[in-house]
Amino acid sequence: MEIQTLSPEVVNQIAAGEVVERPAHLVKELVENSLDAGATEVEVELDEGGRQVRVRDNGKGISPEDLALALSRHATSKIHVADDLWHLNTYGFRGEALASISAVSDLSLISRRQGAESAYELKSHYGSLIEPIPVGGEEGTLVWIRDLFANLPARLKFLKSDQAETTQIRNVLKAMALASPEVNFRVRCKGKLLHYWPGTGDPIERCQLVLDHEPLYFCEGEENGFKVKAVFSAPHQVVGNNRQIWIFVRGRWVNDRGLATAVMEAYRNLLMHGEYPVVALWLDCPPDEVDVNIHPTKSQVKFRQQPQAFRAVVHVLRAALEKAPWLSGILQDQTVSASHQHVLDSDRSLSVEITPPTLKFEDQELTRTQYQQKSGWAPRSPSQVKEPSISLEDLRRAAQVSVHAPDDSTPEAGEALATKGKWSSLQVLGQAHLTYIVAQSDDSLVFVDQHAAHERVAFEDLMAAWKDGKIEVQNFLLPLTFNLDPEQIEALMEQVPYLEKMGLAVEQMGPESVAVRSAPALLKESGIAKALKWLGEEIVDKGGSFALEKVIADLCATMACHSVVRAGQALSLEEMKGLLREMDRHPLSSFCPHGRPVFVEYPFSKLERDFGRIV
Repeated sequence: MEIQTLSPEVVNQIAAGEVVERPAHLVKELVENSLDAGATEVEVELDEGGRQVRVRDNGKGISPEDLALALSRHATSKIHVADDLWHLNTYGFRGEALASISAVSDLSLISRRQGAESAYELKSHYGSLIEPIPVGGEEGTLVWIRDLFANLPARLKFLKSDQAETTQIRNVLKAMALASPEVNFRVRCKGKLLHYWPGTGDPIERCQLVLDHEPLYFCEGEENGFKVKAVFSAPHQVVGNNRQIWIFVRGRWVNDRGLATAVMEAYRNLLMHGEYPVVALWLDCPPDEVDVNIHPTKSQVKFRQQPQAFRAVVHVLRAALEKAPWLSGILQDQTVSASHQHVLDSDRSLSVEITPPTLKFEDQELTRTQYQQKSGWAPRSPSQVKEPSISLEDLRRAAQVSVHAPDDSTPEAGEALATKGKWSSLQVLGQAHLTYIVAQSDDSLVFVDQHAAHERVAFEDLMAAWKDGKIEVQNFLLPLTFNLDPEQIEALMEQVPYLEKMGLAVEQMGPESVAVRSAPALLKESGIAKALKWLGEEIVDKGGSFALEKVIADLCATMACHSVVRAGQALSLEEMKGLLREMDRHPLSSFCPHGRPVFVEYPFSKLERDFGRIV
């Protein structure tokens, strides 16, 4: 016979290869068991890159009669019937972790139930069990792993250096700590304390400790049954990769590309290329809305309504970004005095908790030279610029962007001036290098990049016109036809009402072709085919109207960039004041649409120290 039943030993090693690929996965499974047991104290000790691990907790423990079952495959206390898979409230549910770990290690499990007289120890030598015996021990459970993968030399060869494996374990433990801010975590390596994260229950405090990043801000909101909580950094407090975006679904740390994209979507037009925010995101929903049983390590999930989850994350986080006062100095007094702000509408509720930022001039690193190197942008010198023959009023007519103060008699304008900013309260001193507006507040010198500032104003006004359905539309005498994949066409057809509101009239002509009767004037005819294909792909991946909004936003950013005042253009004092008044209308006026900073603040205290007036 060629087909044979595999031995239990081989089956266990195959299963272990799926669950315990590396030491970090082992630690994750053990810590999740501790959290499922209701532990409020978790201590992890590491050595030899995780090949030696001890995990101790003060959870409810395991009874002596259940110890042997705990190391049996498909034995668990967390589910009983198939329907329980759709109502999970625990990390574990398969009953595979301890059995898989015991198959590839020398394992000792010591556990004492709460209120029991003594603890019991169960040993397993690479799957061979030894009868439990009573031992001394505290309430809770201790799992001691020794010589991981010693019976699998081939697997040992695939492990990286001890330092690299330890780094992976520390990342896993950071995620566990972020998921459970109420639990005390201690992490030791070779007897040395690496981390102590006290369980305060405060997500901001836990994130600042674990991620070593501040200031951070908290927001929460709900939309379509998806509850979103997030701790996030300001757009100018960024990192160079996406490894500081932490996503948790129903308390479970997951690697979800769609939700990570939603986070970046919320920061759109606030970050420069290659910049990423620091975000810890917790998404909660009814258990039957998400399938966590699609990956061996449970690191991926699948939503029943992926587009709704995507929208909820974008809406809540974006609203928080537009409301949080992350700026120091000149804009600190522009926000409401309460420590919490609430935004309520028919679709969602949002609460933003504000942590006062502690930025200093030395920490901001917003000098012009650094941003020239970062973005490739540099202002022209006066010798390179001809005497300007165009004013802000001319540009206002060209770009349909006002640079004059709004009518204070309207309620909207009055409210905006009262709550959105006080740029216009700055005293304008003049213009430097024909590029920067020089102004002062009570305690700082402020340099405003005139091009970046006007670019943000123009961008926001163009986006507002688009969202109000007032964007200019080009109608085609003869419809333009394009070939697309059937899946992309189906996605576009589901969004026809929204597309029409934005000036894009699309009809299906056949199984693989569409006709376009009109398009936004911002979109050149030569770019419609590419935009349609990209739109279809993005809507399939993300759902809804975000794809179209991104296309329009990119176009508006480009148009704004090319239709506003440039570096090297002389401005009158009134024009500079008018531009600052316009900035008051927009909450995100401290960044241009490409994420470049609009202003740099230079505190007088710093100036006085530089001149030796104060020590």
